[in-house]
Amino acid sequence: VQLQASGGGSVHPGGSLRLSCVASGFALRSYTMAWARQAPGKGREWVSVDVTMGGTAYADSVKGRFTISRDNAKNTLYLQMNSLKPEDTAVYYCAKYRVNRCVGSACKNLDNYDSWGQGTLVTVSS
Repeated sequence: VQLQASGGGSVHPGGSLRLSCVASGFALRSYTMAWARQAPGKGREWVSVDVTMGGTAYADSVKGRFTISRDNAKNTLYLQMNSLKPEDTAVYYCAKYRVNRCVGSACKNLDNYDSWGQGTLVTVSS
């Protein structure tokens, strides 16, 4: 199992970026996937989840600005980030849930994710 994240960069406040995460070694369509982030000097936090045939969810801090999606044919997970703020500055990671689906708060528990990408840095500053 491998996850390769890309798409990070430096943007001004209000800008947009789209992160990609290419999965290999397993069928993306069969698993719940998530994005998490780690800001400088802080712990890793859950950002968003795409539950297999179960919908999506977002952290309150990004709700209405970020959109998670997937292209199962390309085995790729995405995170569209709009209206970026300086507090969104972090290394962003994609992650595979340990089983096909999660329910409720279990989806937000990063200990339940068993494979992680290497991270891609997003910097938002003026």
